[in-house]
Amino acid sequence: MKLSNNYKILVTGGAGMIGSNLVKKLVNDGFETFVADNLWRGKKEYLFSDKEKMVIPDKNFYQVDLRDYENCLKVTKDVNIVVHLADIVAGINYVFANESSVFRSNILINSNILRACITNKVEKYIYAGTACSYPKSKQTTLNPPPFREEDVYPAEPESAYGWSKLMGEYEAELAFNSNLINIEILRLHNVYGTPAELDPSKSQVIPALCKKAIEQKNKELVVWGSGMQKRAFVHVDDIVDGFVKAIHKTSKFNGVIQLGPDYSTSIAEIAKEIVSLSKKKIEIKFDKSKPEGDFDRMANNSKAKKDLNWEPLINLDEGLKKVFNWCEKKLS
Repeated sequence: MKLSNNYKILVTGGAGMIGSNLVKKLVNDGFETFVADNLWRGKKEYLFSDKEKMVIPDKNFYQVDLRDYENCLKVTKDVNIVVHLADIVAGINYVFANESSVFRSNILINSNILRACITNKVEKYIYAGTACSYPKSKQTTLNPPPFREEDVYPAEPESAYGWSKLMGEYEAELAFNSNLINIEILRLHNVYGTPAELDPSKSQVIPALCKKAIEQKNKELVVWGSGMQKRAFVHVDDIVDGFVKAIHKTSKFNGVIQLGPDYSTSIAEIAKEIVSLSKKKIEIKFDKSKPEGDFDRMANNSKAKKDLNWEPLINLDEGLKKVFNWCEKKLS
């Protein structure tokens, strides 16, 4: 069963990579859509249907700091569904260099938005969690069993970011169990796609490597860590499909659903494919003095298949080519 498109939907972080793609899909499906974003990583231009016009009216765009509860009350007023994507995150270097501020900011953002949704009687709150919340002790070897949703406990995330996002899940579940609001929680593995952040201080691994290869002048591509570390990469289009299905889902919340593939890919493999796409003779070098994060994780996505009829459809070769071509055009 699908919702009627007279529903009003707010997407926090709606000017980011996931958010802007989701907003365009919702607008195309006929929903009145609103965006709240502080534009720290997101950009208004990501919401343009062409070079001059946003896909939503200016009055539906709020440039706000969601750490302020009054702003959260304002943006959630008179909407039916909130998709909460907003958080403070960037590449691994930023996350580990700013753990205290990342944790505090995300706790405030998550708690404020949820409380405002309850106060304003929002019908459904959809929260974006992260695979970074899985325990670091379960990610120390290659090829561990694919994570099930319940494997997040006993809690032991590697980073303050992972902790903050897990606390967002926990608080949402508390609200649901207290009959305060209907919720869905989607726990995302490593999402990539376009539009991508190319600022080295905020960029994540795939666009960062694309940028290095495209701008390469010294015939070598430096990759952080050993390159052996692996992730379950999932394309943004597949993630948008998951959120759309969660929006239309009419059955009651039945626990967290993770979105990701049941296999992982090493950063070395990603770098090799990006060099191939560049058509340059580039030597890949690994800087083991740099952080590489958790060693390996992937998703048992059987619950996503069962509860959302979801599975990833875009293969990594196709997805990487899309990102590389976008970065090449952007940097030309």
